[in-house]
Amino acid sequence: MTPAVAPRTALEALLPPDGAVPLALVYDTANLAGLDDQPVRLAIRRAVAAGDVVQAGRGRAGTVALTDAGRRRLARDRIALSLAFAQDAGDAPWDGRWHLVALTVPERERAVRDALRRELLASGAAAVATSLYVSPHDLTDVLPAQARSTTATAVATTLDVRGVDDPLVLAETLWPAGPVVAAYDAVTSALAADGAAGDGAGGGAAGGGPCGGAGGRGAARTGTTTEGDAAGPVPVAIRQLRLADALERAMRDDPLLPPGLRPEPWPPAAARRAWRARWDALRALPGGDAVYRGWLD
Repeated sequence: MTPAVAPRTALEALLPPDGAVPLALVYDTANLAGLDDQPVRLAIRRAVAAGDVVQAGRGRAGTVALTDAGRRRLARDRIALSLAFAQDAGDAPWDGRWHLVALTVPERERAVRDALRRELLASGAAAVATSLYVSPHDLTDVLPAQARSTTATAVATTLDVRGVDDPLVLAETLWPAGPVVAAYDAVTSALAADGAAGDGAGGGAAGGGPCGGAGGRGAARTGTTTEGDAAGPVPVAIRQLRLADALERAMRDDPLLPPGLRPEPWPPAAARRAWRARWDALRALPGGDAVYRGWLD
């Protein structure tokens, strides 16, 4: 079964930190990944509405570029990715400190308070009381700068939540391991599918380019291949999109607790290490730098 790719993944994979990307390239790459134009068009509209990107022009003749807000959001994603790989390498041990964040937003500013709650939860913090959140990580760099005026923070070396103070038990209580481990099944499946996609291909991109020579709509459709297709190997960039999409889905609700707060061995760490090894191998192939440029540099 060919792994699905979210339309937003196809968009974000091609967005440069500065400057614009032609929408023709976005659509053609998405087509190669098996996506029709309509869901990609909807993903672009949603990104524009969210303030993450700005579009100039219409259709395939247009361009799209990150806004400052979009760059900040993707920067937070890169911080999380770097932290995960550092943990997997044993370079980010827990320092034994708990970071607490209390929201001090008045009731009349409920929208601001709710937005901060979403940011905290998305950053892996857990609620331990009304408007009080805790994390083993310092979240200062991932919260909006203006959050300092609406929060109170503290650092503690001991934490007792409803009579539980053992760090490992607290971690399991606040961030249950089961759903996190299960989410990485997507990565394991994507790696297995990618192994089949690359069998006999030598890893090269169909048509000589990073996206199988996707110079237009017809070329993009012709270049789409799946595991076992007689049409040929899957282009490198499309294999990378599938792997990136699987990892993003797995990490979406992963609080990335330090190794000292998870049982050993920790299956998500093994899955990420295997993912990184495959990604690095693909990056070394022709066309391997066509998507997510600079993300792991």
